[in-house]
Amino acid sequence: MPWGTLVNVAAVIAGSAAGLWLRRGLPDRLRGIIFQGIGLATLLIGMLNAWAVTAPVPDQDHVARHLIELIMSILLGGLTGEWLNLEKRLEAAGDWLKARVRSRDSRFTEGLVTAFLIYCIGPMTLMGALNEGIRGDAGLLYAKSVLDGFMSIALASTYGIGVAFSILPLFLFQVGIMLLGTGLGEVLSDVVINQLTAVGGLLILGLGLNLLEVTKLRIANLLPALVVVVGLALLFG
Repeated sequence: MPWGTLVNVAAVIAGSAAGLWLRRGLPDRLRGIIFQGIGLATLLIGMLNAWAVTAPVPDQDHVARHLIELIMSILLGGLTGEWLNLEKRLEAAGDWLKARVRSRDSRFTEGLVTAFLIYCIGPMTLMGALNEGIRGDAGLLYAKSVLDGFMSIALASTYGIGVAFSILPLFLFQVGIMLLGTGLGEVLSDVVINQLTAVGGLLILGLGLNLLEVTKLRIANLLPALVVVVGLALLFG
């Protein structure tokens, strides 16, 4: 029996039924974040398939299981972030800070949010902060500091003084990840850390598409995926 195909067909039927049931009750912004998450996941799958041309063939069951966790994390995290309206809240915080420092820079908030996302959701940030929390090794963060310093030159020349104020959410985010590593170091296996890094890399890919003005993904609303993937990896790992 073609069980794989039958399960695939059943999933499409179940998903279609759920979509039809939610058709009128699902807000456009939630529908939009679902498509953005699926789009990023599709890009990742395409890149993995293209990479298979030169790379050794991986364990397909292993890849499939982790891809499912990754896609679920992006979708559930995106829905959570959209429900919490994180991007609007982050922009509102930027506007509040702009008023407090009496900046007249028209791109203050845009620069703060863009810089924060670039500095905080990359694999070096996650691995560096976790390494410092788990092993007390800040070497990766030192290397990241050099890269961020040069990146700040380019960003500040485009977005202005808001880039400098991104150090506030940067500090809170990285210290939070470090404390997570300190408190859960024995629980966070290599698999969990790899999944966390993969989600961060996928968000960086989306941010790159934004910077290239290919599209406009609500990356801040996808940030809860970083929390969801840890839970899923611990649950299924």
